[in-house]
Amino acid sequence: MVSAARSGAGDRSAATRAAILAAAERLYAEQGLAAVSNRSVSEAAGQGNIAAVHYHFGTRLDLVRAVMARHGEAVDLLRARHAAEVAEGAGLREWVRCLVRPVTEHLAGLGTPSWQARCTVQVLTDPLTRNLVTEEALARPGLATVIRGLEQRLSGLDPGVRRRRGGMARNLITHTCAERERDLADATALPSQTWSDTADELEDAIYGLFTAPVTQLLPHPPSPTEEAP
Repeated sequence: MVSAARSGAGDRSAATRAAILAAAERLYAEQGLAAVSNRSVSEAAGQGNIAAVHYHFGTRLDLVRAVMARHGEAVDLLRARHAAEVAEGAGLREWVRCLVRPVTEHLAGLGTPSWQARCTVQVLTDPLTRNLVTEEALARPGLATVIRGLEQRLSGLDPGVRRRRGGMARNLITHTCAERERDLADATALPSQTWSDTADELEDAIYGLFTAPVTQLLPHPPSPTEEAP
């Protein structure tokens, strides 16, 4: 009897946590982090106790981390699988594919409507959460493997340029996926386009971004004081 009671309590707790995570993700996606309080998340999750978020997760930052972690871990498992399938000596495009497709495959599996891509945009534009979430993502083994593969194939690119283009690629994936997710939720997406099509377009664009020529910066003209005898 005691074991059954504990099991029931554990199931209720897990269900409450899942409801809170789902409510938080939707509200963050729709309203942005700054406009959403833990109390409003508790209410949206159907919790009579307005302190439910604090009880199950802690601070707002802890809740944001939990929302991002459950998706980030799932994407990283897909990314590790893709990386394991890359053949020895494969080129840049194959590693770009490993960067892109796990994200679109995960989003496709969430159904419609979903809020994860739009939530990610809000999290990455919030100064309090951006660095923390990025650090946790970079520590995941699947992404670390893909980054190493990309860096090896981009070894001829200046490290600073490579880093900045990596940031551009991240923003391109994040915002493009958020736009598609929004179009699907609003029923304005083209019925013939799939998440796989979005992945193809992102793969082409990011491959082009990484392989684009680098403009050589010209030296600044001398100042008047430098020209003076």
